[in-house]
Amino acid sequence: MTAAPTFVRACALEELAEDTPKRVELDGTPVCVVRTEGEVFAINDICSHANVSLAEGEVEDCQVECWLHGSSFDLRTGKPSGPPATRPVPVYPVKIEGDDVLVSVTQES
Repeated sequence: MTAAPTFVRACALEELAEDTPKRVELDGTPVCVVRTEGEVFAINDICSHANVSLAEGEVEDCQVECWLHGSSFDLRTGKPSGPPATRPVPVYPVKIEGDDVLVSVTQES
């Protein structure tokens, strides 16, 4: 039996400017939260190619670009769009409650 995800507050919705990533840390996990195309997404903040923050990159077409080497990651799936990154980054469930953005970084067992 899998455990239900546990959601924790990441930030206020108003803190997320359109297409501007925000780094938060939830339960010791670095998370990149992005508001784009009318939705809010959360992915692991560490590039799978180099140990740098994705929240420092730019957002375009529902992807966040790693500022160091230029790999982009799909905010919906975590998959890289091309080299040098070849491994996806984890994507986390998001829900909006009132004015708060909630994210679950818990692993299902």
